[in-house]
Formats: sequence, structure tokens, C-alpha cells
Amino acid sequence: MNAFSFAPATRETAKARIALQGPGGSGKTKTALRMAERLADGGSIGVVDTERGSAKKYAVVPGRPDLGGHEFGHMPMAFCSPENLIAAVRAAEEARIAVLVIDSWSHFWAGKGGLLARVEEESQKSTNRGGKFTAWAPVNDLEQDMLDALLNFPGHVLVTMRTKNDYSMEGKTVTKVGVKTVQREGSEYEFDVVIDMIAGTGTVTKTRYEPLYNASVHHPGEDFAEVILEQLGQGVDPIAVIVDAAAADSLTLDAVLQLSADTARRNLRQAGVLHPESGEPTTLDVLLRERLGDVVTGLLADESMTYDRAIELHRRAEAGGWLGVERMVEEGRDLVMFTLGDLIKARGTALKPGPQKAPEDSNPSIGNATAQPSTPSTGVVTAPQMRMMHACFAKVGLGAKDQREERLRATGLIIGRQVATANELTFDEAATLLDTLSSFGEREHPADEFAAMVQGLADQLATT
Repeated sequence: MNAFSFAPATRETAKARIALQGPGGSGKTKTALRMAERLADGGSIGVVDTERGSAKKYAVVPGRPDLGGHEFGHMPMAFCSPENLIAAVRAAEEARIAVLVIDSWSHFWAGKGGLLARVEEESQKSTNRGGKFTAWAPVNDLEQDMLDALLNFPGHVLVTMRTKNDYSMEGKTVTKVGVKTVQREGSEYEFDVVIDMIAGTGTVTKTRYEPLYNASVHHPGEDFAEVILEQLGQGVDPIAVIVDAAAADSLTLDAVLQLSADTARRNLRQAGVLHPESGEPTTLDVLLRERLGDVVTGLLADESMTYDRAIELHRRAEAGGWLGVERMVEEGRDLVMFTLGDLIKARGTALKPGPQKAPEDSNPSIGNATAQPSTPSTGVVTAPQMRMMHACFAKVGLGAKDQREERLRATGLIIGRQVATANELTFDEAATLLDTLSSFGEREHPADEFAAMVQGLADQLATT
């Protein structure tokens, strides 16, 4: 089988990668913060400040809203090594920063600890015999690691870059030919939008977004960022797609396992989401584990489940590494934590074929006593039966924790006697209850039809 394959292409919601370049005092930092506020859309902003704390000049002043300002997390950085930038990006990821601003990115090229300084350092090593030419090899690897960390950041990224005048020399004549960015040549190709800043005016010199072609705006900010968000918003949010698919009532085992694999492949396991039912904050990983538990317990409660299918389900769980996924199950009056492996084993044990019982007239006898069947009709309810009850009651609309009295009332009407707890059931009574629940759980309107049946039993009891 070929290890390489093509998957259907989708345009997923991307994050902005924006570069602002210009000389000192051209408005790069202020513009980056204004754009970041709109891109964050209520989320947090983080600024890595290599400019001796200059970004803090744009922070809010407590008690002085009239002075304006921007709210952001500030990280000063004096030693601008690739390793430090990588660590800063990791810290931003852990802090769930929505927009990361690097002010300025130029220092990681030409500043203290930057790439040019690292080349000089490598060229001075005694093991280096090729000078600066061979010194670039390890530095290039460091630069690629830095770029990977920055461009793979899960939020929006804005960087500022300094520019300086560029000159050419012909003989003894020096001619000014324009400006040059203080960064490796071609670095602008790493970004979706490049904006040249001059005296507060921003001109787009490179973009992937048609509405911004050749745009020139004085003090670009929220409106500029709004156009970028509109362009990014045309795609499909992968997190929302996974959450919607996980919430589907028709979710199958294959589907939930595929969702889990897609989540891991996209590095979205720890992505924060709101639970589709409770609305509580959680992560994709926790949500998908919960849904996997729902699907597996549903399969185990299905009356079509056989011993062989339970064995196959256990093998699949073992191969997929999800035997240890935990699942809360009602045990009598308590909720008890089990693993999916425990639940599958219990169901398989209950379904395991027993030895063939000999015909009644051939049973060996001692006096008037005859051999008893392996499971006496007077035996107590088993743990697997208890676990199946919870799943089956959920199918007929009585699975909530606060519906215990309703479950006991229905149980009593079905088996013909009232019980204070499910632990009082005999093996045969539990089997009768499970048969009834399973039959209604497969109907088109299980909750309504089961409620009508229970009410019918109650009415019949009242008349007799």
C-alpha cells in the first residue's frame, strides 16, 4: 500500500502574518498595536519588545482613560538570539495569546545575539576552517527553527522591521538607491502582507489579499485589519468543524476516531472550545474522549452486541491506545469511574457463551436435588447489567443524574415491584428491564414512546 495519499483540500481559517517596515519614528509600533487590537477581537495581545521598552509608551495609564493607549502583555528582550525568540513564542502559545507582536524582528538579525553575531561567533571557533562561509551552515539551521516557531504560532503574528538608506558605489561615486530592510534579504516573502511605513503612512508593497493591492493609508489600523479578517474569514474554521462533527447524534466509532486523528495531526488537541451541551470551557482532546466514551458505551448497550464483537472491539481499542480512556458510569446511587477497557471486558464476560446445559431429564440428581443452572434466576443483578442500564436509560431519555426517582419508578412498573435502588434487582429482573429498555431505545421516538408505555403501566396498576 502506498504510504503517500491525497486528502480533499479545504480552505481553513488561517492567521494573519503581517510585516511593517520603515525607519525609526515612522509609526511601526503604534500601527502594529492598532491592527493587533482588531485582529485579537477581544483576545489578548503579547509584545516582544527589543527596543528598550519603547512599546510601553503606548500602554494604558491607570486612571487616565483620556490618554488612550493599548492593553497588551509586555516581554522585554535585550539578547535577541533565535533560541530566545523560540522560547518567547512557546510562552505566547501557553498563555493563549491571540496576537503576537515582535517589535522589532530586525534585532534577531543584526542585534545583540542575532544571526549575524552568531555567524561571527561560529567563524571564530578553532574547529571552523572555512571562515564565515562555513559558519553560516549551523546558523541557517537556527534561523529556520526560529522561522518555523514564528510562522507556526497558532495566533496572528505582526513583526516590525527597521529600514536604512541603501547606497551603491561606482568608482569613487556613491549613489543613494533607496532603502534596505535590516533583515535577511527576501525575508518579506515569509509574510502575507508587507506594509512600508513612512511618516505614519502605510503602503502595501506585497500582499496575498486582492482588496489590499497597492493600498496606501495614513495611520493604518482597525480598518486595515478588518479587511484582512474578512479575507481570512472566507475559509472554514477547523476547530468549529471538529466540534460540530463531534456533537452529531449519528457519530460512529470510525468517525470519532478519525476526528481524533485529524485533531492530533493538526496539533489541535489542546485547542480551547466550549462544550456543545454544557457550554463549559474544555479542550478538543477532552471533548473527543468524552464522545468516544459515548459511542463505545452505546455499542456495548446495543442488544445486537455479541461476544465476538466485544472481543474485536477490545482488540481495536488496544491497538488504537484508547483502552484507558475514562468513563463515568452510574453504579446504584453513585457515579463510578471506569476505563473503556473495563467496560468492554465486563460486557464481553457477560456475553461469553457458557457450557451447554444438559436436558432436564438427564440432569444428575442426588435425592430430590438437581444440578442448578450456571446463573440462578434468583441471583442478584451483575455489574455489567448495572452499567448497561445506565446506557439504556439514556437512550429513552432518563439518563440524567437528577432523574433517579423516575428511573426507579419505571423499573418498578416494568418488573412488577417497587425497589429503593437498582441493587435490589435480581438477575432475571435486570434482564427483563434491559430487554424492555433496549426495545424502546431502538424506536423512532424512544423517549416519548417509553414514557407512554410507563404511564400505561401506571394507569393499569391504578385500575386494578
